[in-house]
Amino acid sequence: MTRRILLLSAYQADSHAWWTGWLQQAFPEIEWRLLTLPGRHFKWRIRGNPLSWLDQIEAASEGVDRVIATSMVDLATLRGLYPPLAGLPTDYYFHENQFAYPVGPDQRPSLEPQIVQLYGALAADRLLFNSEWNRTSFLEGVGTLLRRMPDAVPSRIVERLAPRAHVVPVPITPVESAPSSAADHGQRVDRDPRLILWNHRWEYDKAPEVFAEALLALADRGVEFRLALLGGRPARTPAALARIEEALSDRIVANGRVPRADYDALLRRAGIVLSTAIHEFEGLGMLEATAAGATPLVPDALVYPEQYPAVHRYPAGDAGALAARLADWLAHSPPAAPDVSAWTATALRPRWAAMLDGA
Repeated sequence: MTRRILLLSAYQADSHAWWTGWLQQAFPEIEWRLLTLPGRHFKWRIRGNPLSWLDQIEAASEGVDRVIATSMVDLATLRGLYPPLAGLPTDYYFHENQFAYPVGPDQRPSLEPQIVQLYGALAADRLLFNSEWNRTSFLEGVGTLLRRMPDAVPSRIVERLAPRAHVVPVPITPVESAPSSAADHGQRVDRDPRLILWNHRWEYDKAPEVFAEALLALADRGVEFRLALLGGRPARTPAALARIEEALSDRIVANGRVPRADYDALLRRAGIVLSTAIHEFEGLGMLEATAAGATPLVPDALVYPEQYPAVHRYPAGDAGALAARLADWLAHSPPAAPDVSAWTATALRPRWAAMLDGA
């Protein structure tokens, strides 16, 4: 008998789209009913998704056996507006949680996104997280929020949620060691130990200013290096990127989003892949680059201690320490890339299969 699963993704950003696509590709025996909304207008999305789906949810959920909703879905409200959903086994998947998401420079802290996720967690049967850091920071954040409640505080909410909270990461698919066309023509993709790869969004939560400070300090020391500056960026060039482009233009070998084949080639070519993030719940880009053979250098915080040994971590937010570590690696060659095979689709598919079976 064909299983039918309703998959709800209310903020279909790149990593969310990869995840929904992978589920459908990895489990073709399941009939997937997919409802998504574009990854923009955050405040409207996290509160307005039940309205956006109001005229679609009945047909989409007809005959389904299970619901999987991302934590951007206002699940409690959606169930209230369409009560038949409340009778279906439901998993609430956290790509991120709003309790540990840093507030931007032009933003004010808001209680609403946190409440949406707390109500969604209470409404769901299981809570699934892409990392232990995500799980732990969510539960700690819930506890902190409840301690701020002025009165009428329910008891043991964290204790009720914790047994239902499990870690099931989004998998990566490692790039091939060499593309088939290159292999057919006997070509090699040589590793450049002095090529530093940045493959993150150029936004505040990735702290690109720390990256810029470290690079400029490295250049002042006379260290030779090259740069691949990838990842999405806003229409207006961020200040950190502008500083790098102005001061280090002769070192940049790639700048901006590139086709997937070119991106994979840069992963195979880069010697070092670097993060300065102040928000990372899994870090698929870092994992992909590491799986391709680039040596990661990451803050000693967030999800990274779960993934990378201490030799690959530096004090979070410390541009001086980052520059010093890079200078040392570029002078004496970086350590080998660690094994991240535990985050590959091959390793994680059995865990996802068990979860989809309700185990």
